[in-house]
Amino acid sequence: MSRWIHERSGSFSRRHLLQAGAGLGASLLLPQAFAGRAFAAGDADKPAIGTWPADVQGDTVYVGAAVPRTGAYAVQGEDELKGWQLAVEHINNGDPLLKEIAPKVTKGLLGKKVDLLVADSAAKPNEAVQEEQTFINQNKILLMTGSTSSAVAVALNKFAQREKVLYVTGISGSNDTTGKDCVRYGFRQNFYGETAANAIGPVLVKQFGKDRKAAFMTPDYTYGHTVTKSVNDYLSKNAGWTMVTNQVSPLGTEDFSQYLTNIANSGAEFLINVNWGRDAVLSIQQAKQFGILPKMTLVVPYQIPFLAKETGPELTAGVYAATDFWWTLEDKYPLAKKFVEAFYEKYKYRPEWGANNSYMSFAIWARMVSEAGSFYPPDVIKQYEKGETFPSTVGDVHFRKEDHQLVRPVVIVRGKKPSDMKNDEDFWEVLDIVPGDSLMQSPTAFGCNLGDYT
Repeated sequence: MSRWIHERSGSFSRRHLLQAGAGLGASLLLPQAFAGRAFAAGDADKPAIGTWPADVQGDTVYVGAAVPRTGAYAVQGEDELKGWQLAVEHINNGDPLLKEIAPKVTKGLLGKKVDLLVADSAAKPNEAVQEEQTFINQNKILLMTGSTSSAVAVALNKFAQREKVLYVTGISGSNDTTGKDCVRYGFRQNFYGETAANAIGPVLVKQFGKDRKAAFMTPDYTYGHTVTKSVNDYLSKNAGWTMVTNQVSPLGTEDFSQYLTNIANSGAEFLINVNWGRDAVLSIQQAKQFGILPKMTLVVPYQIPFLAKETGPELTAGVYAATDFWWTLEDKYPLAKKFVEAFYEKYKYRPEWGANNSYMSFAIWARMVSEAGSFYPPDVIKQYEKGETFPSTVGDVHFRKEDHQLVRPVVIVRGKKPSDMKNDEDFWEVLDIVPGDSLMQSPTAFGCNLGDYT
């Protein structure tokens, strides 16, 4: 049994050369298991669209992932990638965990093996689009994924709609991804700014009361601006909190001195840090060096994978955060337990929420394809849009037809002190699992207009 991952070799960038051959196995080589039929029943007379039907001619179908493997979001990108790899492996071997989410999957999808192609986006929208375009041209991919930056997610949304190739986000916290920048060909599994704000807001008000002063740190792109707005709107409207300063920094900032100086002089009682990836780690560490922490109370409304591990649990102890998944949910959800066990067996660490999100996005896609009985893009989209409830690692979930957003819970956690950790990955205590329906705005509130199927 051999496992592999494909790296695109057509680029001469130093980044691609460094990454060549560095990936881990993405799928199982089981040629005898796949029939290689060109069409599912009933597909032969359907008009060509996107890469279909060229994408289903052989015994293998291809998925293209443009994910950050260098830059400020590289650590989170690698975690996402592992989730996709595990999902592809499970699709191809008909793993029992995946079959609980997608019961019609046997080995592969509709008689095809699934293969994952990977390129480094460096969290840059133009890079991501370019890599996916190459995958379309060279490999006839039928599904795109990637994004750890919402700027990438928005760009790939628009690209997916133009090319008529399905896109499932990697990680994207911006309200715009399934709001004003939603598309018919794009789907999002994970939580986002508005749901994070509506989940963590009541916790902050209950814990700290009304009429407090907060300083925000915001990355300067769609994720940062929409998350900050949602959190500030909730706290100001419901509890009279005041944003005394909002320090906006570019993605990839190394030195946060000027922003932290302004925060130190702002009179804030709370530091609400919306930065993500390496930017979040550096800004929190530097806030400690400036004496801002623990003088101000740190809040992380949209928690990043590996935050506590990279900053050290001393800096996240007592910190309230909203997240998508935490591995101790295995104590509540049987599928979470099976996922954590499978991931740990393969990668020797407990999965962060990026890996869980990416695994689920592929498992859900496999469900939709197998339920539709077709790879034909409009048929798969319409299967998502049925809004059927299905099991996941955080309980039963469903998609909204109107904006292609998964209705799912948000998990509220609080950082543990090092002395309270039961093992070296026991960073967070789960305080609450807030049902998704109560957290989501109406489908039209953020200006979603999905566009056409063809």
